[in-house]
Amino acid sequence: MFPMAELWFTPSFYINAAPIFVNNKVSKFDYAGTVASMGYQHVSDKWINSVYVVKPFYEKSAQLVQAALKAQAGISITNLNKAVDFTLGADIKFSDKIDFGATAGIDHLFKKVFADQSVLVIDPSAFLYAGTQQFTNTYYKHSNFLFFPGTQQQVSENVRKFDVLSYELSMPVIFVKEKFQFLFTPSYVIPQNLITVQNRPDLSERGKEMFYATVGVKVSF
Repeated sequence: MFPMAELWFTPSFYINAAPIFVNNKVSKFDYAGTVASMGYQHVSDKWINSVYVVKPFYEKSAQLVQAALKAQAGISITNLNKAVDFTLGADIKFSDKIDFGATAGIDHLFKKVFADQSVLVIDPSAFLYAGTQQFTNTYYKHSNFLFFPGTQQQVSENVRKFDVLSYELSMPVIFVKEKFQFLFTPSYVIPQNLITVQNRPDLSERGKEMFYATVGVKVSF
């Protein structure tokens, strides 16, 4: 759960902050930290261009995977047209190492304006997320010399590769009435290229196809 406060200094420049609370069988509405961001977004008839910086402030005791993130910066460009909107993005993430990410997606906006000037927006979307993966690869190297028995040596090497991390299908639904916005976003995520260590599930990435939804209410002043 994350209540968010957002302030727009101009129609393009904003800052926001959201405290993160975790509520499950282990943690009962525990405060995990606050995520602050600053961004610039320019919207025209054909393009949406945005640049942003994110700075998390997680508690040392936070068990969230995302608590490893120390800072993030990114940029995205969206081309708007009547058929399909196209989005391309790139980001850089800072943790104990530096990782790079890329985003590509398509969507199509459906908009309905009612007699009381309330607005319903539905935006079916499909996105691909890619990024760097860094891990240690360990294997055994067997060497022979002429007719003499060979030796077996354990070799460890640091590996860094850029690959597709997931596909995601979503359908954001937004209903706007006066100063209120009601938001509902069902999503289906398909992880890709998980790093696995043979016979060591504790060292392997865990992930499976999952449906989830985000629900929110926004009030503008």
